[in-house]
Amino acid sequence: MNIEIKNLSKSYNGTPVLENLTLTLTDDKPTCLMGTSGRGKTTLFSIILGLIKADEGEITGIENTRFSAVFQEDRLCEELSALMNLAIVQDNPHKAQLSEKLINMGLTADEIRRPVSQLSGGQKRRVAILRALVSESDAVLMDEPFKGLDEDTRRLVIEQVKANLDGRLLMVITHDEEDAHLLGADIIDL
Repeated sequence: MNIEIKNLSKSYNGTPVLENLTLTLTDDKPTCLMGTSGRGKTTLFSIILGLIKADEGEITGIENTRFSAVFQEDRLCEELSALMNLAIVQDNPHKAQLSEKLINMGLTADEIRRPVSQLSGGQKRRVAILRALVSESDAVLMDEPFKGLDEDTRRLVIEQVKANLDGRLLMVITHDEEDAHLLGADIIDL
């Protein structure tokens, strides 16, 4: 799968954020978007997902594409358990397999059954990342998914991202080149 972005531009109140951006995202290798704040990374993420419209340009290859996403905020169902947050994104969830995946993300058997509202910020983040990965999607987009995770947890989570990607297109917004290195990703500096 390829997503082709051609001459994409977006401004907010007359201030350009993206100007004539052309790039290709592919499922051959993960892509990490990097750059200083305000360079349009999250704007591009939102345009691809159809949450906002570009002023100019086009994106091809997203027709009939099912996306899963990790936003900067976790966007979990706080009253549901970690396990149920994963189960709701699958048509026929296999709870034993989902439990194993959560445990592989460093959560305990007790933690995966608690309401998400009772989990720490880092635990919630891991649930949000895994929810995107177990979702029945063709492409996975992540906006600063590893922010706030300590070094060991970040490495564990990145290994689980790679293990659960299953050949899908992956685009990750990050400020850390080490993330790109650990993912084996191409870096696009906006």
